[in-house]
Amino acid sequence: MSIEKHNLVLEFPESKDAIHALKTGNQHFSRLFEQYDDVAHEVRRIETGVETTSDEYLEKKKKERLKLKDELYGMIMAFGK
Repeated sequence: MSIEKHNLVLEFPESKDAIHALKTGNQHFSRLFEQYDDVAHEVRRIETGVETTSDEYLEKKKKERLKLKDELYGMIMAFGK
């Protein structure tokens, strides 16, 4: 099974410029982006077996990653409108 990397720029390549502008010009976005990266990295480490934890904890982290991604995506889509 291949473990997918959850990087916002990889997931939304058409929004690369907006993501960069928001990361450098919006502190709230920048903090959320960093949190998303941290959670995505942790989930990837668990899924690849580098770290072990309960299934419940992994599911909690996946939901957290999705919530952050949704919020970041909303900010990306609102950028420049």
